[in-house]
Amino acid sequence: MPTVPTADEILDRSFRRAAKKMKEKLNKDRANEEFVRAVGAAIHDRLVYIIRGFPEFDKIPPFYRELAEILYGIDKLKQSLGAVGWAAKHTKMVGNQLAIQSRHSAETLILRKRAVARLASMVHQIDKDLRFLNEVRNVLRQLPHVEDAFTIVIAGYPNVGKSSFIKIVSSATPQIASYPFTTKGIIVGHRDEGRERIQFVDTPGILDRPADERNAIEKQALSAIMNVAHVVLFILDPSGHCGYPMDMQLRLLEEVKGMITVPVVVVANKSDLGTVAGYLSMSTETNEGVDQVLHEILAFKPAFTERRQAQLQEENQ
Repeated sequence: MPTVPTADEILDRSFRRAAKKMKEKLNKDRANEEFVRAVGAAIHDRLVYIIRGFPEFDKIPPFYRELAEILYGIDKLKQSLGAVGWAAKHTKMVGNQLAIQSRHSAETLILRKRAVARLASMVHQIDKDLRFLNEVRNVLRQLPHVEDAFTIVIAGYPNVGKSSFIKIVSSATPQIASYPFTTKGIIVGHRDEGRERIQFVDTPGILDRPADERNAIEKQALSAIMNVAHVVLFILDPSGHCGYPMDMQLRLLEEVKGMITVPVVVVANKSDLGTVAGYLSMSTETNEGVDQVLHEILAFKPAFTERRQAQLQEENQ
């Protein structure tokens, strides 16, 4: 997506473009007429370019559509894009109308100044929308690229070791610290297994609380779990060092299981501090048990590959 300029930046560029057109006319009256027409056209073209730089949110993959909704609200995005569309339509139309009026007037310079003021006023009406869209653009362009590959989404409470695990097994380099919510958004890493690529998605921590109380960080994690996961690795911390008791972590585990139909592999991390019966165990501090957990996850890959091949065969028939 291209950078979205402010109203003043659009006007400055449009005036400079129109001034070049004006210089091509020897007749001053015709030059003023051409200036007005060129300003309207230049503003229109720039605004249309902005609109076309944004995706059609109803047609993008569900994961990205949900992220846009969580971060900004799709209705608000459409409203701002609609305002830009309104300005694009009317600046060109008004520019042409005022240019025609100028042709039949004896005071073309005065009409030119009035036309410029009117066009500038229309563009300034959408300055807040332009600034908002540029903010959106700066964030959306930094969203991770989630490939169409076998994907493991790592979930659990904050500070249970999700980022440490993905750093060990994939190419991702997440920030790791001993305080909650170090991961502020989705982080994607990859691992090559033979000729095929495996994708790991590190999610921010989720808390066991009502959906309407969850913040945007937690909602991003849930969106990844529901939309891109082929397997969910749910990490527990029975040591309590994460700051949350096991009963809360287990309630969240049951909630996640109820949201999805894909397999869930549950592992208790920080085995160097103690183990718990009934779960796979590992330590992302010492790497003990990490290979076994990875083996358990990859056991689901052949079924994914078989389904994918069957889908491709159906599409080719």
